Amino acid sequence: MNKAPSKSEIDIYVINKVRELRVSAGISQAELALALDLSVGFIGHIESSKYRAKYNISHLNQLAKILKCSFGDFFPEAPL
Repeated sequence: MNKAPSKSEIDIYVINKVRELRVSAGISQAELALALDLSVGFIGHIESSKYRAKYNISHLNQLAKILKCSFGDFFPEAPL
């Protein structure tokens, strides 16, 4: 049985930051999926450690618009 590749440390940081900003804005996974034109299941997979799904650069650009923040807000100040 092949194990799905795990997410990198930076992937996890970005995903957690998006989740934090999403929750602070009162946006559900379903609302975010609709705004990004993605399935709710995909957002769930991104936010779960069991799946390798993650946001790409285009997603992050759209997320910055939706969450009314800077693209850079998703990243740490120093490299991980």
